[in-house]
Amino acid sequence: MTYQQKGGAAPPGTPAPTMPAVPPQAPPPGPQGRPPASDPGPPRRTAWAEGVDRLRAAATTEPGRLRIIGAVLALLVVSFGAVTAWQMTERSAAADDVLHSSQPLSADAADIYRSLAAANTAASSGFLAGGQETAESRKDYEENISVAAEKLVTAASNSEPGSPSEKTITKLNKRLPEYKGLVERARANNRQGFPLGGAYLRYANSKMQVMLGDAEDLYKVENQQLRSDYDAATPYPWIAIGVGVVALGGLVWAQRRNYRRTNRVLNQGLAAATAASTVVLLWLVVGHSVARAGLNDSYDNGVRSLNTLNDARIASLKARGNENLTLVARGAETKTVGTGENERVVDVFDDDFERQMTELTAKLSAAEDLADNSAGVKPVEAATANMKVWKERHKEARKEDNAGNYQGALDKVIGSKADQPTGECFDNVDIALNNALIHEAAEFKQAAGDGRGAMNGLAVGAAALAVLAAAGAVLGIGRRLSEYR
Repeated sequence: MTYQQKGGAAPPGTPAPTMPAVPPQAPPPGPQGRPPASDPGPPRRTAWAEGVDRLRAAATTEPGRLRIIGAVLALLVVSFGAVTAWQMTERSAAADDVLHSSQPLSADAADIYRSLAAANTAASSGFLAGGQETAESRKDYEENISVAAEKLVTAASNSEPGSPSEKTITKLNKRLPEYKGLVERARANNRQGFPLGGAYLRYANSKMQVMLGDAEDLYKVENQQLRSDYDAATPYPWIAIGVGVVALGGLVWAQRRNYRRTNRVLNQGLAAATAASTVVLLWLVVGHSVARAGLNDSYDNGVRSLNTLNDARIASLKARGNENLTLVARGAETKTVGTGENERVVDVFDDDFERQMTELTAKLSAAEDLADNSAGVKPVEAATANMKVWKERHKEARKEDNAGNYQGALDKVIGSKADQPTGECFDNVDIALNNALIHEAAEFKQAAGDGRGAMNGLAVGAAALAVLAAAGAVLGIGRRLSEYR
């Protein structure tokens, strides 16, 4: 018989069933199915901020302060040496350019100008002699043409591609053969007695005047470069001096601080660093002052005198050429000067002669003022004395020519010594000016060389002493730090 349970209670003595344990569940997913972000906590600090905090903490202790002071002192001293080496290297290079580059190039440009003018003068002198042209006159012409050509080659090799100097040199190289061809045609026609020779020579002279203008432009460009090199070599290195003063001030302050805290008069490392920095600063100031004085002297008593003497020599050459061409042209080229009642017709070449002699007088006076010793004054005085005689003899030659005595005028210009020609005075002026130029060039080299020599070793020496000073500062601070270990 089957027993049927009545009611919902469990039969007596039977335990109630229990539900199985449910494992812990993850929290419900957040938006878009991702679990919610956990608490990020405090933001992570950058390495820079942590480094600043450590530095700040170290600075509150004496060892930390000493380490910072040592690092700053070493940085200051090394910076002083680096800036000194940089600025003095630049000034040394500029001074070297003055001595070995820009001034020689300026002198070459002046020689090109002078050689062209001298060749033109020799050509007109030879033309006046006609079939009796001397071998010396011909040789003088050829030598001056050769010098001009050689100097043009040198100038071309040292000029920057595309620069104004290169363009000017190119034009001169193109026109020089054309000028020579015209001179040879003038000579050939003159030997045969053809009047066409005079026309060819005047045309050659016109071309030479254009060439002399180009040569003058080249001379001015090279002089500007020379002036630029002086401007780069002579200014005081104020940045290096300023950094040096700051470095010395820091070293003195560190030693004073050390004395006040330890009552020790001397820290050997810091004292050595101070001594080395002082030597560099004094060397910098004194060495550059000596160099500056030498370079300024080379410009004032060398370059300025050379420029003035070159101008005087060129004026004398132009005057001589115009004096010759006055007789070659025989009044074929004239111009009107003055106005109103003062209007008059003059020979073109004779008028230019007077203008060049006025220029020569002014330049000789300036050269005499610039000469700083008797060795420089004497040749200028000799040139001035011969110039005065030249003027008097020229007046006599013009008097003969105006009176219709062409041969008498010719003898007064290119005749023998017995005729007392103006050519003799011109030669004496040219010789005296050449002697003055040689003297002033030697003075320039001496003064500029002394100025450049005062900078020798300064850049390298400053860098080496700065490294020693930095090492001394670090060792001095390190010895103080060792007391805390």
